Amino acid sequence: MKIAIASDHGGVNIREEIKSLMDELGLEYEDFGCECGTSVDYPDYAVPVAEKVAGGEFDRGILICGTGIGMSISANKVKGIRCALVHDVFSAKVTREHNDSNILAMGERVIGVGLAREIVKTWLGTGFEGGRHANRIGKITAYEDKQ
Repeated sequence: MKIAIASDHGGVNIREEIKSLMDELGLEYEDFGCECGTSVDYPDYAVPVAEKVAGGEFDRGILICGTGIGMSISANKVKGIRCALVHDVFSAKVTREHNDSNILAMGERVIGVGLAREIVKTWLGTGFEGGRHANRIGKITAYEDKQ
C-alpha cells in the first residue's frame, strides 16, 4: 500500500507522528507538506494529494489540518475521492468497510496523537466489505460521471 500524506500548518505535529507510525508499520508513503508553522491554505495541500490518489499513483491519502474540515471538503471536490473526516476509531473502521474511503482527514486541534495513531492503524487495516455497500458507492460514482 502506498500512501500520500499532507497537512497544513494546523496539522504538522500529528502528520509527523503518523509518518513515524507508517515507518514502524513498514508502509510506503510520500509527504506532500507543509513544512512550516505559519499560516498556509489547506486546498494547496489537499487537492494535490486527492489528485494523486484519484489518479492511482497512491492507494490512499491522509490529510490533517486544525479540524480536518477544510481538508476533507477540498479533497472531496476531486472526482473519485471519498474523503472521510474521522475523529474516532469506530468511524475509521466503518468508513472503510461501508464507504470505501480512500482519503482520511483528521483535525489536530480536535484529537490527540495517541488517538490519531489508533485511527490511522484501524483505517489502514480495514478493508471494504462490498456487497450492498458497493451498490451505494456505485451510485456516487455514477453521479460523478454525469458531472
